[in-house]
Amino acid sequence: MNDRKCLQCFEQLRGRSDQKFCGDQCRSAYNNSQYFETNAVIKSVNRILKKNYSILASLNAMGKTTANKSDLEKRGFSFEYFTYTTATRNSHINYFCYDWGYREQEYNKLVLVHRDMTDDMTSPRA
Repeated sequence: MNDRKCLQCFEQLRGRSDQKFCGDQCRSAYNNSQYFETNAVIKSVNRILKKNYSILASLNAMGKTTANKSDLEKRGFSFEYFTYTTATRNSHINYFCYDWGYREQEYNKLVLVHRDMTDDMTSPRA
């Protein structure tokens, strides 16, 4: 007895014994539903990172400047989201959103920095 059913619409399957879906539409809908939650989280974080990136880039057109922490907060900057950190020679931490970053100073001041990443992207990885 043939008890195989489509994983999406549960219609009876006819054809190959390893068939899981009745057609391309069901296969696509099933796979989209499986990855929807994961993709939603990734899209949400990427949206925040993009916003942080554009705020840093717009405030730091010269490559290195200072700003008040409140100025970034007013523009919607999320300090919890960044792509990586580096340490300076003075043991300060730079927080980067791709190639634009900041370092905290006293009195809620930030030093905005830019890092040229072309060397990082062209050098071979070990």
